[in-house]
Amino acid sequence: MGIESIDQVKRSAVSSFIASLSELGIQPRTLNRKLSSIQSFFEWAIRNEYIKQNPARGVKRPKTGSALPSVVRIESIDQLFSEIEFPEGFVGLRDRLILNTLYACGLRRQELIDLTIDSINDSDRTIKVRGKRNKERIVPVSVGILELLIEYRKHRAELNPESNHLFITERGKKLYPGLVYNMVKNYLSLVTSMEKRGPHVLRHTYATHLLNEGANLQAIKELLGHESLASTQVYTHTSLEKLKEVYQKHPRHSKS
Repeated sequence: MGIESIDQVKRSAVSSFIASLSELGIQPRTLNRKLSSIQSFFEWAIRNEYIKQNPARGVKRPKTGSALPSVVRIESIDQLFSEIEFPEGFVGLRDRLILNTLYACGLRRQELIDLTIDSINDSDRTIKVRGKRNKERIVPVSVGILELLIEYRKHRAELNPESNHLFITERGKKLYPGLVYNMVKNYLSLVTSMEKRGPHVLRHTYATHLLNEGANLQAIKELLGHESLASTQVYTHTSLEKLKEVYQKHPRHSKS
C-alpha cells in the first residue's frame, strides 16, 4: 500500500524520491533545491500540528561538484604587464605593483591590503604574509618586483602617509577591499573577457601557472598558505595546457 496521509511519510520515502529524480538525470543543485522545498513544507506541517517530526530532516543532500578556479591565460598576463599602459605617477606605479604582487606571490586580497612596510625584507627578497587565522608565511619575490617596490616606496614616502600599510590611497590611507577589486577587474578587462576578473583570479592563476611549470604541489600549498593539500589539489584540474602537452605525447595523436 502507498502513503495515504502526510504523517505516514518516512525519511526513507523522501530519500527514495530524491534518488529516483537523480536516476532521471536531474542535476544535484536542482535536487538540493527540491529537497529544501520538501523540508520547508514539512516544517510548515509541524507548525500547523499536522505532524510532529520532519521526515525530510537528515536526508543526505546530493554532492555538487565544486566550480573549477578561473585562470588567466599566460598570454593575457604577458599582455597585461608588457602592453597595457599604466598612468604616470603614484597611482599607476601602485596599481602595477599590486597586480604584479597578486600574480607573482599568490596573495589573497586581504593579505595584500594588510601588508606593512615592515613586511618586506629587501636583502632576502621575501614578503612576510599574515594569512587566515593570523598564520604567517614567507613568500619569495623576484628581482623585478623588488625593484618596483623600491621605486614605489620612494613615491609613497612623498605622500607622508599616516598609515604604516604598504599599499595606500593617494591620501595616505590604508586601501579598502572595493578599491583593490575594482582596480584589478578594470585592468584584467583589458586583456581577457572571462567572467571572473577579481583579485582572487590572479591567485588561482599564480598557482596554476606554477603547477604547469612543474612546481611541487606541496610547495604550492605552502606558498598559498593552504591548511590542507586538498585545497591545493583543485588546481590539478585546471591545467589545460599541461593536459594538451600530455596528449601530444599519446601514440595515436600523430595518426589521427
